[in-house]
Amino acid sequence: MSLKGLQKAAIRAPQLFKAKYNLGENTKDAVYIDSERRFQELETETKKLHDESKKYFEAINGMLNHQIEFSLAIQEIYKPISGRVSDPDSAIPEGNPEGIRACEEYETIVRELQATLAPELEMIEQRVIAPADELLTVIKAVRKMTVKRQHKQLDYDRRRATFKKLQDKKEKSLKDEKAMYKAESEVEQATQEFNYFNDLLKDELPKLFHLEREFIRPLFQSFYYMQLNVFYTLHERMQSIDIGYFDLTQDVEGAFGKQRGDIQEQVEQLTIVHFKATGAKKPARFGGDGKLAIEGNSPLAVSRRRSNESLSSPPPPYSSSISSVLNGSSSSSMARANSTGSSWGAAAKAKGAAPPPPKPKPSRLAGAHTAPTATALYDYEAQAEGDLSFSTGDVIEITQKGATENEWWSGKLRGREGQFPGNYVQAN
Repeated sequence: MSLKGLQKAAIRAPQLFKAKYNLGENTKDAVYIDSERRFQELETETKKLHDESKKYFEAINGMLNHQIEFSLAIQEIYKPISGRVSDPDSAIPEGNPEGIRACEEYETIVRELQATLAPELEMIEQRVIAPADELLTVIKAVRKMTVKRQHKQLDYDRRRATFKKLQDKKEKSLKDEKAMYKAESEVEQATQEFNYFNDLLKDELPKLFHLEREFIRPLFQSFYYMQLNVFYTLHERMQSIDIGYFDLTQDVEGAFGKQRGDIQEQVEQLTIVHFKATGAKKPARFGGDGKLAIEGNSPLAVSRRRSNESLSSPPPPYSSSISSVLNGSSSSSMARANSTGSSWGAAAKAKGAAPPPPKPKPSRLAGAHTAPTATALYDYEAQAEGDLSFSTGDVIEITQKGATENEWWSGKLRGREGQFPGNYVQAN
C-alpha cells in the first residue's frame, strides 16, 4: 500500500468502526447487500472447485505411483538378503522367483496404464482446472471493485456526517459558513462517486451470476465424461491382467486364506512377538562426586518417593554435598528441605520413650471445638530455630497445615510451638 493509501485508510478508520458496530447513520442498500452475499458464495465455491479438481488430478497420479511403489516393496521383501548368515534363504539366488516375476509384470502393467491415462489427466487440467483459474481471475477483479465501492460508501457517510454537524450548528461564524460550503461540495462529489460504483455493481453482478452458471455447465459435463473415461480405462486394463501368480477363480477372502495358510499361527509361536516391557526401575543417576543427584526437592521426586517407600522408613537423610553447591538463601532453604533425616530420628530415640498422653478433657469441655491433630510417624529433632521436635507416636496440635504433606506444617506439642515436615506425621 502506498503512502497515500495509508493516509486514506487512517481517515476512513473512524467511519469504518462506526459501520462495523452500526453506530450513527450508515448507508445500507438491501439489493446490493444481497448481491454481495451471493458474490461471496460464488467466490468461495469457485475456489473450492479449483482446489478439488486439482486434488482429483493429483490423486489419480498418486494412486498409480503408489501401486508402482507397492510392487517394488514386495519385490524387495521376496528377495533374500544375499550373503547374510541371518537369512535362511541366503543360499537361494531368489527367495520367491514366481512372486518377483509377478511384481515385475504388475509394475509394467501399471506403468503402461499411467501412460494411457496421461492424455485424460491432461484434459482434466486443461478443461477443468485451467478454466477455474480463469474464473478466479475474473472474481478477483470484481472483488477489487466491491472494495472500491465500500471505500466510496465510507467517504460518503463521513462527508455527510460532517456536513450535517455543521448544518445543525445554531450560531455559525464566517469560518463555519466556509467550512459548510466546502463540506457541501464534498458531499456532492462523494455522492456521485458512491452512486456510480453502487449502481454499476447492482446492475452487473446478476449478469455475472448468470454467466457463471453457463460457464460451470460445460465444465461439470467435461469433468464427468473425463472421469468416466479414467474409471473405464482403469477397470478394463486391470480386468485384463493375466498373471499366473494370482488365483482369480476364488474370491478375495478365500484366496487370501489359502495363500496365508498357517503362517499366523507360526508367527504367534515366536517369543519375540510377545515381548512386554517389565517396568523395572531405572538405575539412579549420579552426580560428579559419585553421590546421588539432588532428590527430594521437586514435587515429582517427592511424590515418587512417597508412593514407592513404605511408612516404615523415614524420608532420605540430609546430604551435606547439596548445600555446598548452592549459595545464600537457596543453600539454607535446601538444607532445611533435606534436614528431615533418619539420623535425627535415632538421636530422638536415644533421649528415651515419649511422655504419656495427657488426661482426658473434663466433660464440660467435651462439646467444645477441638483443633486438628496429627500423629508423628517418625522421630524428628529440630534443625533450626523455630522447629518443633517430637518422637514417634506424639500427638501434635496442628496450627497451620500446608497444602500437601510435602510442605512444612506448624503445630504445638507440650507447650512448645514450631514448624516440622508434613511427611513426618499423619493427620488424625
